[in-house]
Amino acid sequence: MDDHTEQLDKTFAALADPTRRDMVARLAGADASVSELAEPYDMSLQAVSKHVKVLEEAGLVTRSKDAQRRPVHLDAQVFGLMAKWIERYRQEAEQRYRRLDALLDSMDIEDNPTKAPDTKEAS
Repeated sequence: MDDHTEQLDKTFAALADPTRRDMVARLAGADASVSELAEPYDMSLQAVSKHVKVLEEAGLVTRSKDAQRRPVHLDAQVFGLMAKWIERYRQEAEQRYRRLDALLDSMDIEDNPTKAPDTKEAS
């Protein structure tokens, strides 16, 4: 397994949890401390820290030391890796759909050849 695949596995696994997805969405707006991240959740500070640790191990967030505060920062670079992976498979799927459309179009022509309009009037 290469580094990119391993990174994607960790990232998608981290984002599989709705609480962590919500944290990522909130961090997209601004950095926050673990206690600030914990505010809307009915869970212990320790549980929120574990969620942040999973996000950190997946490369989605970093923590820095800012005096007494340790803000959690969203690292958007990993989203570029995810976007490239998704785009590759989107393009492959699009190519398959185009081939399928062409096949269906050719089958439609064979099964239902276009008829010239009947120019004879009924007598």
